[in-house]
Amino acid sequence: MFKYFSIVCCLFISEIFAQDTLKYAIKDTTEEYEYLTVSELQDKITSLLSDTNFYTANWGVVIRSLKTGEYLYQKDENKLFTPASNLKLFTTAAGLSLLGSGYRYTTNIYADGEINYSTLEGNLIVQGTGDPTISGRFYSGNIYKVFDDWADSLLELGITKIKGNIIGDDDLFDEKGLGEGWSWDYETYWYAAQSSAISFNDNCVDITIYYDKKLDSIIVKYSPVVKGIVVINDVVPVSPGTGSTDIDVYRERGTNIITVSGTFSQGSDTLKTYATVFNPTLFAMMVFKDRLEKKGIKVLGYAIDIDDYNKSIDYSKTQFLFSYYSPYLFEIVKVINKGSQNFFAEQLLKTIGLEKKGFGSVENGILACKEWFAEIGLNPDHILMADGSGLSHLNRVTPKQIVLLLRYMYASKNFGAFFSSLPIAGVDGTLARRMKNTRAENSVRAKTGFIGFTRSLSGYAFTAEGEPLAFSLIVNNFNVPVKLAENIQDSICILLSNFKRKHSE
Repeated sequence: MFKYFSIVCCLFISEIFAQDTLKYAIKDTTEEYEYLTVSELQDKITSLLSDTNFYTANWGVVIRSLKTGEYLYQKDENKLFTPASNLKLFTTAAGLSLLGSGYRYTTNIYADGEINYSTLEGNLIVQGTGDPTISGRFYSGNIYKVFDDWADSLLELGITKIKGNIIGDDDLFDEKGLGEGWSWDYETYWYAAQSSAISFNDNCVDITIYYDKKLDSIIVKYSPVVKGIVVINDVVPVSPGTGSTDIDVYRERGTNIITVSGTFSQGSDTLKTYATVFNPTLFAMMVFKDRLEKKGIKVLGYAIDIDDYNKSIDYSKTQFLFSYYSPYLFEIVKVINKGSQNFFAEQLLKTIGLEKKGFGSVENGILACKEWFAEIGLNPDHILMADGSGLSHLNRVTPKQIVLLLRYMYASKNFGAFFSSLPIAGVDGTLARRMKNTRAENSVRAKTGFIGFTRSLSGYAFTAEGEPLAFSLIVNNFNVPVKLAENIQDSICILLSNFKRKHSE
């Protein structure tokens, strides 16, 4: 009688990119670099890294053959660098290794009260375990699909009325929604969504902005539309010839009052943006209650976070109704790495803590990860983790540790899932527009990373002879357009993809 649900990840959320101020064309250098000695290869890489635009910056580079074990290039390989989203390599590798690529989240639904005929004489409880996948992204934009399926399951059980409340139990995770060291001004934006044992729609509100010719005004719509979410339209229309579209969102701290401001050109296409929510558990339960009622299930009580419930829940005295199962972890890590999805990474880190240490916290997740790092030969003292996504400026790793991790995963049973999760140069994810029409296209799979003053790229490349390489390219403390850093990284990847070994004479 019970339904078991699974959803498939199909949309990649883009990583945070700096505004492009310059455009550079990367040329395929197949002929020039076809045959090189290792020494000649090193000279060319050194020349690229000597770009005077990065005089004040710090480059950390390691390139290692996975066939021979030989280090083809090293620069400041043992120094600590801010990795940005390259930290996700550590989080996802640990997740796959400690939980297994077939791991699935389970969300359980309980009845706290007798079911008499069609009426639940008590509360409906949703017990979350950190599943980040309850999102409309997996159903062509239908953000209500999973909750509607839950409502259908209740109807199949004969429940058409709930006298009590809809309670979200998020107590398997801690209450720290934001990461240590995150900038305070990140808080509104999708890439800093709060973590929670219960989540919905990436813990964000979807906002759509467009110009209505008939009304001669800017329209701001949002979803889901539920009580407690207030969106204020403070957008000013401008004529196409006098101004451009420049939109910002701001959520007042500790509230779900969101202001959309800026200018919107009357000639612009519809724009979609996002704002995070405060108290994701309550947000999810409000939406769930609303969907129950739209499906014909009358709810007499309220949607509440368990923290606001005045007594504890004894699950031994409740009635289990059904479970919802997430996609497999190998699908989830694709979302994390291909699109550099911070929220998913934070959920995964806490899940590691929950499964390995009994409680979902960043501290427990990091502790379990570091124990695993030590087991596989990485010095955990050289991996300073403050979060799971790399959004914190407090994270520090060495380029050599990244390459050692990549080398370990290359030989592990989880390599297929890990490798498939990485963006493909010139094809998809955060590398979709980089290294196109070069030999590196389709040949390089790597994780990007970007926060202020940091641009990183680490992963796998294959030479012109098919030799597998692991590499890490990190630059910190630069003050020039990020495109310049990308240009150097891409040029090195193209050089490696064109590389054929030539013996010294």
